[in-house]
Amino acid sequence: MIPLPGQGPDLDAHALAVVRAVHEHGSITAAAAALGYSQPAVSQQLKRLEQRLGLAVVERVGRGVRLTEAGLVLARHAVTIATALDAAAGEIAELQGLRSGLVRLVAFPSASATLVPTLLARMKARHAQINITYLEAEPPEAVAAVRENRADLAVTFSYPGDRIDPHRESAQGLRVTTLRREEMMLVLPAGHGLAGRESDAVDLGELAEESWVAGCPRCRGHLLDLCDRRGFAPRISYETDNVAAVFGLVEAGIGVALLPALAIESVGLRAGVVIRATSGRDHRTLHAVTAAGAERVPALAAALRALVALSAPE
Repeated sequence: MIPLPGQGPDLDAHALAVVRAVHEHGSITAAAAALGYSQPAVSQQLKRLEQRLGLAVVERVGRGVRLTEAGLVLARHAVTIATALDAAAGEIAELQGLRSGLVRLVAFPSASATLVPTLLARMKARHAQINITYLEAEPPEAVAAVRENRADLAVTFSYPGDRIDPHRESAQGLRVTTLRREEMMLVLPAGHGLAGRESDAVDLGELAEESWVAGCPRCRGHLLDLCDRRGFAPRISYETDNVAAVFGLVEAGIGVALLPALAIESVGLRAGVVIRATSGRDHRTLHAVTAAGAERVPALAAALRALVALSAPE
């Protein structure tokens, strides 16, 4: 039991885990299944918690249940407490000479073929006892996964001035570590008039009349913002999240594109395309997102250190 300051009620980790499960799964039955408990056991746990608090934690809504205001407060703090307990268990394991652990990693698609394989190989070589699972997700979903304790470490990105940057409100209370700056590069057909110029950098305004190939919604939004600053609205005729498809369209002379360096690295260069920097040196920033205090969990700390080292400038 965890005594609260003053004369407040006691809380326990099992009760908080139940509240979080109800919040995440939307019903007592689903929460019980996720936790491996029986439905009556979960109901009794909630009832005892409500008696100790003197407040309702769940309320009936049709055939299901939802958390009350008090329940939402508990669910919001449950992830932090679960992380603290994992940290304590990890430190005890360190004292016992154990080096095993589980790290649930999530990262955006272009990292799947670049950063992630290198990170997994480095961890396997240096910390073979640590088990790492991997799930691919865009930054907003990845940050939510860490907040909801469905992931331990998220690799994300943000654009300057991004109005829906997930590292703002949705990451409050989480730890966000800046990894590195990643350049945005223009992808032009090899026969394009700007492909052979002596200067590598190209001003976006010079491409105002081109057809554009755009990617994910946030990447598309960044392209629109950059072009707006140059005084034009890009004619986006083709949209695909498939980087190889983007290269194929550009190579065929269908359009031009703006891609982050990792996306280009994920498919490699082709003879039919030319990569050029933008004159504005446009970029995005890579981040690592974890729960607050996660650095005290040995397995997670090892993975985070490896990721930071991997992202350091050469």
